[in-house]
Amino acid sequence: MGIRATLEVLNAMEASGTIGRYAIAGAVAAYNYIEPTPTEDLDILISVETNTPSGLVMLEPIFSHLRQRGFVTHQKEGILIGDWTVQFLPVASDLDREALTEARDVELDGDGETAVSTRVLKAEHIVAICLRLSRPKDLIRVAQFLTESAVNVTALCAVLSRHDLQEALRLFCRRSGLANPCGF
Repeated sequence: MGIRATLEVLNAMEASGTIGRYAIAGAVAAYNYIEPTPTEDLDILISVETNTPSGLVMLEPIFSHLRQRGFVTHQKEGILIGDWTVQFLPVASDLDREALTEARDVELDGDGETAVSTRVLKAEHIVAICLRLSRPKDLIRVAQFLTESAVNVTALCAVLSRHDLQEALRLFCRRSGLANPCGF
């Protein structure tokens, strides 16, 4: 069961209302734009209803749904669905919400099988999220996007401005020695 089968499970979860809209994020999303990097999981940005008075998002309905279908193995921060450990990342900010709303629809061919539909975050949102997180692996990914010209600079600058990430880009450029493409 490859990524195609994993995505079919996610599509069925979306169709049943178990999860709201979803899109591929993280390293697998970045693979659509830049040289691939090793990854151990499939990051899935999801919209879910807050189901507690405090606004806390409970993922138990997702895990219950998966358990009923035989997906019970947890690995690190995710659950094994086929060959992929899937990490569900609920929308937690306006940037996440915008990234999910504007995610690109893509069709993955299945080596002679029927294609499967999914969504992938846009390059500009991937870079913005990486700058917000600022983990070493994220900053490497930002450098890749910029040096490989894999991002629309005008769109990136607009996203960074909307989400107050200008200083994050300035700091990244100063530390990395890369030119600031936005001129912030």
